This record gives sequence, C-alpha cells and structure tokens, in this order.
Amino acid sequence: MIALQPILITAIIFGFVYSTIQLFVRKKERLALLDKGADASFFISPQKRQSFLALKVGLLSIGVAVGVILGSILYNTGIMEEEAAYFSMIFLFGGVGLVVDHFMEKAERKEMKNDN
Repeated sequence: MIALQPILITAIIFGFVYSTIQLFVRKKERLALLDKGADASFFISPQKRQSFLALKVGLLSIGVAVGVILGSILYNTGIMEEEAAYFSMIFLFGGVGLVVDHFMEKAERKEMKNDN
C-alpha cells in the first residue's frame, strides 16, 4: 500500500493540473465563439437541459440500500459468506437501480420530445 502512495499522489496532481488547463482552454474557445456571434444556447446540449441527476442518485441509493439489506439477510441465514453476500447484492441492486433510471429517463425524454 505504501508503494502505491507516490503513484496515486502523482496521478491526482496530474489530473488536477490537466483538468484546470482544459477548463481554461474551453473557456477561451467559448469566448472566441461568442465574440464571433455564436448563440450561447449552442453550449448547452439538449440532453443536459433536462438533468436527471437527482433521479439517478436516488435510484442508485435505493438499490444500494436494498442490496445491503438483502446481503445482511443472506449472510445471517448462512446462505452466503459475508463479503460475497454484501458485495454481490450491492452491485446487483445498484445496477438494477441504474437500469431503471435509464428506462425512466428514456421514457421522459421521449415524452418531452413528443410535447415539442
């Protein structure tokens, strides 16, 4: 673990510097486009106008909670080992929550598209 610390610290510093440089480059590009007369709505994608982040986080949290509960039940009844029960149920139901989110977002976007 100690051997990984310098690698992780270097990666974190590199990621921070890279993202900061990218931020300034994008800002310059956008300002140049605005100076040339581009519309500001050009920078907002239609998918990002309607954000479903709260739904995604909520369904993921519910899935993880259900996974923890079922993992505990599987462990306490002796059906599975502790680590396998918890990890498998958390990933299973967290994934189910994200899949449900995908289909709910897809239906909502289709409905919004039909309204316009």
